[in-house]
Amino acid sequence: MKRLLILGAGTGGTIIANKMRKVLKDDWNITIIDKSKLHYYQPGQIFIPFKLYGYNSEDGCVKPSGQYIPDGVNFVNDEITAVNPNEHRVTTKGGSYEYDWLVIALGCRIAPEEIPGMEEGYGKNVFYFYTMKSALDMQKALEQFDGGKLVLNIAEYPIKCPVAPIEYVCLADYYFTQRGIRDKVEISVVTGMQGVFTKPIAGDMMGSMLGERGIKVIPNFNLAEVDSSKGVIKSYDGQEVQFDFLAAIPPNLGAKVFDGHDMADGNCYILTDPKTLKSAKYDNVFVLGDSTNVTTSKAGSVAHFEAEIVYENLLAEIEGKEPHPDFDGHSNCFIETGYNKAHLIDFNYTQQPVPGKLPYPLVGPFSLLKETRMNHWGKMFFRWYYWNMLLKDRFSKSMELFLPTRMSYRGKDKHYLEK
Repeated sequence: MKRLLILGAGTGGTIIANKMRKVLKDDWNITIIDKSKLHYYQPGQIFIPFKLYGYNSEDGCVKPSGQYIPDGVNFVNDEITAVNPNEHRVTTKGGSYEYDWLVIALGCRIAPEEIPGMEEGYGKNVFYFYTMKSALDMQKALEQFDGGKLVLNIAEYPIKCPVAPIEYVCLADYYFTQRGIRDKVEISVVTGMQGVFTKPIAGDMMGSMLGERGIKVIPNFNLAEVDSSKGVIKSYDGQEVQFDFLAAIPPNLGAKVFDGHDMADGNCYILTDPKTLKSAKYDNVFVLGDSTNVTTSKAGSVAHFEAEIVYENLLAEIEGKEPHPDFDGHSNCFIETGYNKAHLIDFNYTQQPVPGKLPYPLVGPFSLLKETRMNHWGKMFFRWYYWNMLLKDRFSKSMELFLPTRMSYRGKDKHYLEK
C-alpha cells in the first residue's frame, strides 16, 4: 500500500485531497491531518467587523472540514508535533504517520506576541480581523466606536491576503458613512512599504483611490511597539502615530512545527521551488498555499492555482517523470471597496497588475483595476462557488477555460504589459 500524506485541511489541502483521490487507485492510502475540525471561509472575515453584505456572524463562513474531504481519504483531527523528512514520518500528539509522498499545506498564522505591547492591548483599543474570533470581537468594538483616530497598521510582510488592508479601510469608510459619523473618524493606513501595495501600477491607483476618500497613507513605518495605554504605535526609527482604535495586522508566520526546521526559513515558511512547488530541501515533498516561501501572494486564489500544479507534478513524479517547472506565480484578487463596488487584480511573478478585462477581451465581464459593481458581485458569488465547487474540485476543466492556472495575457491593456 502506497501512502500520500497531506498536512492541513484548509483550501489547498482539501483541493489536493479531492484531486488525488479521483486519480490514485485503491492501492493508495490517502490521509489528511489537521488540528481543527472546522473549515473557515476566510474571505468573509473582512466583512464581519462591519456587518456588511449579510456577513453578520460566522454563519455561512464556517463548516465541518469532513464535509469537504472525499470518501476514501482518512481525516485525522490531531495536532502535528514533528515532521521528519529523512524518515518519511510525521508525528502528532496522538500517533505517527509514515508516507511515500508528502504535501504540506498548513497555511500561516498571526503572531501578535512578536510585537511588544500588541497582545496586551487586544480587546481594549487593539483588534485584529485575521481570525474568526478576532473579527467578531472587532465587530462589537466598532459598534461602540463613535469617532476618533482609526489606524490600520501592517506590522511586517508577507501577510495573508495582501489586499486586505486596502479593503479594510475602504469598508471602514463605507461603514462610518452609513452610520452618519464619517466626518468624526480619521482613517489612516500605516505601512512599512512605500505605498499601499507592492506593485507600482496598482499601488498608485489604490493610493489615489484612498486619497479621494480622505484616507491617509503613512509609509515607511516599521513597527517596533504598541503602547495601548497611550494609544500610540512606535517605529524603530522613532516615529509615533496616535490611535483611538488600532486595526492591527500582526506578523504572519508559518506553522510552529517548522520553527528551526531545516525545511523552512526563519519565518517558518517552507523553502519551496517557485516553479515546481517541490520542497527545496527534500524529495517526495510538495508545498502549496500560505506554507510556501514563494514570492507571490498568500491568497486563496494562489492556493487554488498551486493545487493544480502540485497535482500535475505529483502525478508526474509518481509515474517516474520529471515535474514541470512552469508555475508562474499566478494570483488574482477582488478588492472590495464598499458602496457595492470592487476592484480586481490579476498578476504573476513577472507581470504586475494592469488594467483590462477578465477573462475575455472587451467583454469581461470583470474589469481589471477599475471599480465596478460587476466585480463586487463576482466577490459576493465566490462564497457559493468556494463551498460548492472549488473545494470539491468540481468542473475544474471548464473553470480552467474561464480562469486558467497559468496567467493569461488576454484582455490586459497591452500598453501596460511589461516587456
